[in-house]
Amino acid sequence: MTSETKRDVLEKLTECYAEVSDAYTNETGSPYYCDDEPNYLDEYEAALPDDLPVLPELIGKYLKMWKHDHGDLFQAFDEGTSASLDGTKWESVQDWFSDAKDSFDTFALAWLLGVWRVEETGEIVKLEAEK
Repeated sequence: MTSETKRDVLEKLTECYAEVSDAYTNETGSPYYCDDEPNYLDEYEAALPDDLPVLPELIGKYLKMWKHDHGDLFQAFDEGTSASLDGTKWESVQDWFSDAKDSFDTFALAWLLGVWRVEETGEIVKLEAEK
């Protein structure tokens, strides 16, 4: 395993692209690319991670509810089974936490990123920023 980040690799690729562009321009006298090309490093910075956490739809709704109600991550993990969400008992949420491999890590990552992929549909869900 390398200690290089994906950003490091993209920056190396961008440098190589610039070298090819310069060589082409020097050899042909015409630019290899147009000046109005997007800044791919900026686009990369704004893009979502490749490996988004994947949550079942019910768990995503649960996460949204806790974030919306300003609960904290510990409270979300510690919630009892007496309430219901869309008519579904919390037992389903607690079952997922106890049965799904790496469920706490996956939930915590989705909580921190504020974005995840819905298991059933593949849809990407983003939490809205607080106003």
